[in-house]
Amino acid sequence: MSDDRNNDFDDFQGFDGSNDFGDPNADGMHFSEEELEAAMAGFEQEFKDAEASKNERTDNPPSKALDSSEASDDAESSESSGIDDMLNAAEDSLKFEDELQGLLGNRAKVAVIITRLTSPRLLAAFCELSDISAQCIGSAQGAVAVLRNLDGDGPEAAVKDMTIVVAGMPAILAVNRADKLEATMYVEGKAGKTFAPPVLFTSTAPFVEDLMLGITDMNALEQADMTIFDSADLDRDAAMSIIAEHTRFGRGASSIS
Repeated sequence: MSDDRNNDFDDFQGFDGSNDFGDPNADGMHFSEEELEAAMAGFEQEFKDAEASKNERTDNPPSKALDSSEASDDAESSESSGIDDMLNAAEDSLKFEDELQGLLGNRAKVAVIITRLTSPRLLAAFCELSDISAQCIGSAQGAVAVLRNLDGDGPEAAVKDMTIVVAGMPAILAVNRADKLEATMYVEGKAGKTFAPPVLFTSTAPFVEDLMLGITDMNALEQADMTIFDSADLDRDAAMSIIAEHTRFGRGASSIS
């Protein structure tokens, strides 16, 4: 029985092709302690290298290529940025042109129509009927219309039209052109008496002087909760309705309150 078992082992060839499987000292099956330690050290180093490579891939995942939607978003963002830059450049150009025309006196820096009306809403209605674009501000000294059309003789044309449409109502036009202040009274479309700015400002609300000197602007007045009505918010029917609310009709005459 024992001999048969040995014959079976003899028939099983070793790594080197020999049939000495049962010999522990046969070539190819024997390792010295130094060789074994060296082999284990090599395996351990390979394991450490593999782990380090795995950790590096985890900490620094490869960047992904942009998909079509991300590329499209980037393109739209770039296009939007380009449009914004163009609009900003155009706005800066217009501001420069306005400032230049203001320095040359071809465009007023600010122009206001000063009235004795108690209601800025009524003044806005008169502006609408006179085809005047203005923001009307109320004050105890009288409502004031801050004009939008400052080109050329636009302010003078506006006050002429208003005093013709609203017959019998005088109004004062104050204009700042090239840092020169002028104030003139108009009645029925005709220029009359002129006023020195210091004299004018003694009888107007403080914000009028601040506007004319550039100390304040409409944005600041809106933030200060001033009572402001815009003629652009009215049409003819609305303007006529407002005027009717403030008009008292009597026998053969009418008056504005």
